[in-house]
Amino acid sequence: MRILITGITGFVGGHLTELLRAEGGHDVHGLSRHGVWGLACAHLSGAATMRAVDLLDRDTIARVVRDVRPDWVFHLAGYANTGKSFREPDVCWADNLNGTRAVYDAIAESGVRPRILFVSTGLVYGDPDGPEQAFDESAVLKPASPYAASKAAADLLGYQYTRSPGLDIVRVRLFNQIGPRQPADYAVANFARQIAAAEAGKQSPVIETGDLSAHRDLTDVRDMVTAFRALIEHGAKGEVYNAGRGQTWRIRDVLDKLVGLARVRVEVRQKIEPGRAADTAITRADTRKLRRVTGWAPRYELDRTLADTLDYWRGVAAQG
Repeated sequence: MRILITGITGFVGGHLTELLRAEGGHDVHGLSRHGVWGLACAHLSGAATMRAVDLLDRDTIARVVRDVRPDWVFHLAGYANTGKSFREPDVCWADNLNGTRAVYDAIAESGVRPRILFVSTGLVYGDPDGPEQAFDESAVLKPASPYAASKAAADLLGYQYTRSPGLDIVRVRLFNQIGPRQPADYAVANFARQIAAAEAGKQSPVIETGDLSAHRDLTDVRDMVTAFRALIEHGAKGEVYNAGRGQTWRIRDVLDKLVGLARVRVEVRQKIEPGRAADTAITRADTRKLRRVTGWAPRYELDRTLADTLDYWRGVAAQG
C-alpha cells in the first residue's frame, strides 16, 4: 500500500511507522513541520519518505497527495496537549480544526480518493454521568477543554466530509495512550522522566506533579497503532470507533506503580495547575464496536508499559 501519514514524527506516528515497516510491502510517506525524525526515532531513518509541510498549507498538501497518490492516509497531525490548550486555545483550534479541514480540502481537490483514518480523542465525551459509565460511540459529546472541543469539531467535520464531498473517512476516538518515547509534556512520561533523572543523580529525588485525582483509560501506544491499522482496513466509511482498554486507573495509583519501580527512594510533591479544574475527571471506553469489527484486543499490560516507559527515560538520562 502507498501510505501517507500526517504528523509522522510525533509519538504515535513513530510507533505506527515501526508497525508498517515490520509488516513490509508498504511505501510510506510522512508529513511533519520539519520533515525529519527526532533523535528518539533516528532508527526510523529511511522508513518513510519525509516532507516538511505546514498543516494549514492546503495547496502544498494537495500537491503531495497528487504526487504520492496514497491508498491510505493516517491523519495524526494536530495539537495534542490538553493542559496547554487552556493557555493557548487559538493555536489549538487552528491546528485541530483548520488543519484538518485543510487536509480534507487538499485531498478533495487532488482528485485522489484514499481511505482516511482520522484520529480523534475520547475526551470529546467529557465527564461520565457516573464513575462506572463507559462511553460508547453514541454518547453525547461534552468536551471540557479547548483541546477536546477542537477535536470534537474536527471529528464531526470528518463525518460531514463523508457526506459531501464524499471522502472515505473512518474516525477513531482514542483514549489515553502511553508508552516509550512519549514526550514529558504528558503525565506518565513526565513521572518516568523525573524518576530516571533522580536515579541518575540529575535531579533531587522529588517528583513534582499536578492533580493526581483523574481516572484514565490507559492503553499502550503499540496496541493503539495496531487498532489504527485494523480500522483503516476494516472500518466503515463515516463510522466512528472508540479505541482503549475499557479499564481506568487513578493517576495517583499509576504514579505509585512507577515509584515502586524506582531504584532510589523518591518523594511525591503535588501542585494543582491553574486552569485544569474544568478538565475531564474520568474517562472509560466501551470498545465493543472496535473489537467486533476488527477483532482487536490490547496485548500490553499496564505494568509492562510502565516498565518500558521508565526504561526509555533511563536511556535518555544515561545519554546526558
